[in-house]
Order: sequence, then structure tokens, then C-alpha cells
Amino acid sequence: MDDRPFSEQLEAWLKDHSPKTLANLESVFAEKSFAFIILILMAIPALPIPTGGLTHIFEIIVMVLSVELIIGRRVIWIPKKWRNLKISSKTETKLLPALTKRVKWLEHYSKPRLSGLLNDPNFLRVSGLVIFVLTFGALVAPPFSWLDTLPALGVVIVSLSLILEDALLYVIGCLIGAGGIVLEIKLAEELFNLTKSIFSAIIF
Repeated sequence: MDDRPFSEQLEAWLKDHSPKTLANLESVFAEKSFAFIILILMAIPALPIPTGGLTHIFEIIVMVLSVELIIGRRVIWIPKKWRNLKISSKTETKLLPALTKRVKWLEHYSKPRLSGLLNDPNFLRVSGLVIFVLTFGALVAPPFSWLDTLPALGVVIVSLSLILEDALLYVIGCLIGAGGIVLEIKLAEELFNLTKSIFSAIIF
């Protein structure tokens, strides 16, 4: 087990010249690979920029991984085609170094809180359900609406909490993700009521 801070492990992995594939991530980060792969895949949807639905493949992969957590798997299974999926050069050279800086900053303030609970197999099943729901919320958000940002950010923070073993981060991630889903529901209600009023005005 690597006892270095997670940010140092991430920096070492980035400097390594091995292929940056999902299979490589799994082999390097071992027991934290579930959380780290989910973190990487959801980092782009969590950015406050419109993605136009281009990140849906990442969200689908994360939902598959979350189902594996729910059924109790501790070793990742993904289709061979996905295992060889490479992280884009832009993600490797820009997003991940920026993410490493944020993680390093967070490590100064974060500390293990209820780490035994966060590593409990039954709690990891619950975490899989939480990640699935939040990722689904990001997936169904309309393209170019920015509404996928908060649910995706919630997944990112929940993943970080599992990596850093900090229950406070876990709660923060859940609250942010849930807030994003509530916002989506409220907007959907407003659009439904607006559409209903328009049709009522036309008919009557």
C-alpha cells in the first residue's frame, strides 16, 4: 500500500510515461481505483462549461462502475474496449495537473474522519447508489444548460472523500449533488407549467 499523500501519487503517475488508460489507472491506484476513475471521468462534466453532451460516455461508464460498487465488487470490471480507453492529452496535460493542485490544497484542510465507515463494504454499496443517482442527474441534464455541473461536482467530491477518507467531504459532496438535482427538478417543473399555460391560452 502506498502511504504517500494522494496528490503525490497523482503527480508521480502523471510524470510516468506509461499509457494513461483506464486499465493503467486500475493497476496503479489499486484499492482506490474505483473512486479515482470515477473522479477523473466526472471532473470534466463538473467544470462550469457547456459540454454539449460529449461527456455522456464518461457518465455511462461511471454508472456502470457505481452498479459494480452496489453489488459489492472490489475489483473493477469494464469491457475490454473501455479498459483501453485513453485519457485525452488535454486532460492529461491541463485538467489533471490543475486537479492535482486542488487536491494538494484540500489535503491541507482535510483529515481522516470516520475512515472505518467509508471503507466499510456495506457503506461502499450505499456510496455506489449515491454516485449512480448523482451521475444519472448529470446525464439527463439538457445539453449546454450547465445543469450537469452540480451533480457531477457532487460525484467528484464524494470520490475525493473516499480517497482521502474524510466523511465531512462526503456529506458536502452529497449536499452539492442533491442541490443540483433539486435545481433540475425545479426547472423541469417551471418548463412544464410554462408549456401548460401556453397550451391553455391557445386552446381557450
